Amino acid sequence: MDVIDLFPRSIVQGELELKIRNQLLLHCEEVLHNPEANPDASTRLAGQLNQQRELNPTQPTVRELCESVLLEGCERWIRHVIDKQPPQGRGPWVPGRYQLRLIDIWLNCQMEGDYNPMHTHGGSFSGVVFLKVPPQINGSSFDGQLCFHGPEDYHLQSFRTGMTRYVLPKPGDFYIFPAWQPHSVMPFRGSGERWSLAFNVVAQPVSSHPQPPDQNPNISLSSQRPRARGF
Repeated sequence: MDVIDLFPRSIVQGELELKIRNQLLLHCEEVLHNPEANPDASTRLAGQLNQQRELNPTQPTVRELCESVLLEGCERWIRHVIDKQPPQGRGPWVPGRYQLRLIDIWLNCQMEGDYNPMHTHGGSFSGVVFLKVPPQINGSSFDGQLCFHGPEDYHLQSFRTGMTRYVLPKPGDFYIFPAWQPHSVMPFRGSGERWSLAFNVVAQPVSSHPQPPDQNPNISLSSQRPRARGF
């Protein structure tokens, strides 16, 4: 006998090079010390956090992160999932027939008692990059952990398990997942700050026909919603 696990959800996991991580830490310190220079992102996000600041994607360190890590991670996810489909069923997701575009990226500064309720994002892909974690977030409890939620509620009596997956944040680790994947962040107790970057990316088919000038290219392919800005 064998056991088959049905309907997996794929998430890309990786680790930043130490150099770029340190550069991002320095940049984020500047952002938090000069908050007026970076727009407040909290008004359109679900997080109940101390600060959430938009980052400028043209800033050299942020641009390097996006181009060499985040977009590459989204591409890795597409190839892992789509290449398992028969050639006739891959739609526009054949190399050269689509492009990946960063929509937005922001800094989350979480302090004691702050939390992020279960939510999803707009666009095609989202993710998180952990930059700073207080020492008490160490896996001895759920404090400060990222939680991925499954499609149904946990119910042990009927063997409905595996509906949540907790991730212990570690500085330098990053995760990339479909924007529709529900996730949340637990609060933590004690002093210190938990820093992470979050982002949204859209995957767009490349068309030989130019789009009308009044058509917004930044849409979610799954829902046709207007420009996805993260929630």
